Amino acid sequence: MYRIPFNKPYIAGRELQYIAEAVANEHLSGNGPFTRRCCTWLEQRLGARKVLLTHSCSAALEMAAILCDIRPGDEFIVPSYTFVSTANAFVLRGGVPVFVDIRPDTMNLDERLIEQAITPRTRAIVPVHYAGIGCDMTAIMEIARRHRLLVVEDAAQGVCAFRDGRALGTIGQLGCYSFHETKNFISGEGGALVVNDESLIERAEIVLEKGTDRSRFFRGMVDKYTWVDIGSSYLPGEMIAAFLFGQLEMAETITAKRLAIWNAYHAALAPLEDAGLLRRPIVPSGCVQNAHMYYILLNSEAERSRLTAFLAESGIQAVFHYVPLHSSTKGLELGGGRCRLPVTDDAAARLLRLPCYFELTLEEVAFVCERVAAGLAR
Repeated sequence: MYRIPFNKPYIAGRELQYIAEAVANEHLSGNGPFTRRCCTWLEQRLGARKVLLTHSCSAALEMAAILCDIRPGDEFIVPSYTFVSTANAFVLRGGVPVFVDIRPDTMNLDERLIEQAITPRTRAIVPVHYAGIGCDMTAIMEIARRHRLLVVEDAAQGVCAFRDGRALGTIGQLGCYSFHETKNFISGEGGALVVNDESLIERAEIVLEKGTDRSRFFRGMVDKYTWVDIGSSYLPGEMIAAFLFGQLEMAETITAKRLAIWNAYHAALAPLEDAGLLRRPIVPSGCVQNAHMYYILLNSEAERSRLTAFLAESGIQAVFHYVPLHSSTKGLELGGGRCRLPVTDDAAARLLRLPCYFELTLEEVAFVCERVAAGLAR
C-alpha cells in the first residue's frame, strides 16, 4: 500500500445524496433526470451545442467514428501517444490509423506534420489534448477545412480546459470527454459526446439510442419508435449520472484545488529543471489548463526507472504513461512499424507522472518533490 498513491477517487459534494435521489425517483436506467442535468450543465458551462452522456469516453469515441461514417479502408490521422480507445474506436469501423508525431513541448499532435500525412483516403483528424493542455486547434481546423475533413477532439483529459477562449471538445465537429475515476471530475466510468455540428445531432441521438428514433418519439415527432440506423447501448445508468452531477456542481472547487497542486509541483521542481535534471510541463500562450496531471521528463529511460523505484521505496506511486500505439502489437499489425515518430518514442521513454488528485495535500506535494530531488541526487 502506497503512502501517496498515484490517484484516489473522492467525494467532493452531494454525490451520495444524489444517488439516493436517483433510487427514490425509481429511474435507474439511462436518460433520467440526472443524465439531463449533467448534459445541460456541460452545454451551458462549456458552450457546447449538444452533449450526450455516455458510459465511457471510449463509447463517445465509437459514436464519433460512426458519425464520421468511417468505412473499411478510410484513414484517420491520430497521435501514437494516446490511449488505445482513441484509435480503436475508428479501427472498429474498419478505419486505418495514420500515426503522426507529437510536439516536444506539449506532447500534443504536431499540427505542422498533419498535412503531409493526408491522402485521398483520409476522412478525419483526431487530435488529443494531452494533460488538459489544448492542441493548436486554429491550425488543425484550418487544415481540416482546406481538405474537407472532420475533426474529432479526444478531450478525455480536457474537461473545463480552454484554448484561445474556447472549451476543449467544443471546437471540432465532435468532442469526447471522460469521467473515469482518474480524471478531474469522476463517476467511476463515464463519458460524454459533444456534438458541435448541427447536422450531426439527430443521428447522434439515434446512435446513442441503439439505432432507434426513440428521442424523436419522446418529442412527439413520431407515434412510435423503431430501428432506423446502427447504434448501441451507450448510455450510462442514472446512478452514474447522479454521482457525476455531484462532481460537476463542485467543478470550480475541484479545479482550484488541482491547480494549487499543479502550481506547487511546478514551483518546487523549478530548481531541478534549472539544474538540467528534468523538464517540467509547458503550457503555451492561449491555453487555460485544468491541471489534469503533473508529469516530468527525465533525461533517460534508465533514470526514469531508477526514480520510479526510489519513489516507490518512499511510499510514492509514480507511473509512466502510454506505450506508443504504433509500436504496440495491434499497431504494428496495422502498419505502425513503418512510422518514424522520434519525439513520441523519446517522450514515452522518459515521461513520469506524479500523484495528482483532489485530496492530495500541499504537504504531500512537498514530500513528493523532496523525494524526487533526493532520487535524482543519488
